[in-house]
Amino acid sequence: MNLSYVALKALRALVTVWLVLTFVFVVLRLSGDPATMLLPDDIDPQTIELYQQRWGLDRPLWEQYVSYFESAAEGSFGISFRDRRPALEVIVERLPATLELGLFSFAFAIVFGIPLGVVAALKRNTLFDRLAMGFAVLGYAMPYFFMGVLLILLFSLQLRWLPSSGSSTWWHLIMPVLTLGTTPAAMFARFTRSSVLEVLNKPFIRTARAKGALPWREIVFHALPNAAIPVVTVMGLRLGEMIGGAVVTETVFAWPGMGRLLVGAVANRDLAVVQGIVVLIAISMVTVNLVIDLAYGWLDPRIRTARSEALGESRA
Repeated sequence: MNLSYVALKALRALVTVWLVLTFVFVVLRLSGDPATMLLPDDIDPQTIELYQQRWGLDRPLWEQYVSYFESAAEGSFGISFRDRRPALEVIVERLPATLELGLFSFAFAIVFGIPLGVVAALKRNTLFDRLAMGFAVLGYAMPYFFMGVLLILLFSLQLRWLPSSGSSTWWHLIMPVLTLGTTPAAMFARFTRSSVLEVLNKPFIRTARAKGALPWREIVFHALPNAAIPVVTVMGLRLGEMIGGAVVTETVFAWPGMGRLLVGAVANRDLAVVQGIVVLIAISMVTVNLVIDLAYGWLDPRIRTARSEALGESRA
């Protein structure tokens, strides 16, 4: 792969992370004074000033900005106002639970959504196709919080099959995974169906059929690789959006992950924890999109060649 192509994508990713860091810093400073939020209402002004000095909130804004970037570059986001511990330590404690929920939800979306879209494309205009696309529309339109509450009402309160909150067993994982994975599964199904239908009408598919290719080989080795780019694009976007959906899902099911921690940190104006979580989310989303961009060049060399030529012309 062209080195300049990779370098350009990496540079854009770094600029995006810097912009997110700056945006988070400015917004959190404008949202209120953490000292007044955490301390009692009847506290005296001298004590408030003491805590502001201890937390560095009395320094000029540009000094706080420089210190903030220095700590972020070192992998440290400061001390949590609430827990009196390093913010990164507080976040890392919750990270495994969020990764567990996110990875299982994303795997469910891929395993369920993509095959459903392929079969719907092969059975176009049949009852199965209509049912599959009906599920796709319903799953995409249903908000996370509504889906979660609906599952709790059905499987916890009515049928009493599954626990409504917690994370101590595998049974606790089922409803959060269904809640977080249904929307991306529906989107994957829709885009896979559209992409496969478009590819099935291409001349190289007709050539493969004329040569006697088996139907499964026609789909696996000819249709799916050429229909992959739109689906991969959606997968990258949905993986980033699932992080935001995890905030709602973890709150509904009392799942002890970063999303639930973020809600509490925002309410308490715990700047270090909020900054750390948002920066980690931004880095993960930028990394995912960078990988997707690089995957384009691997899946379709024409994209890599065209972008390299455009880069060379701009330099000229």
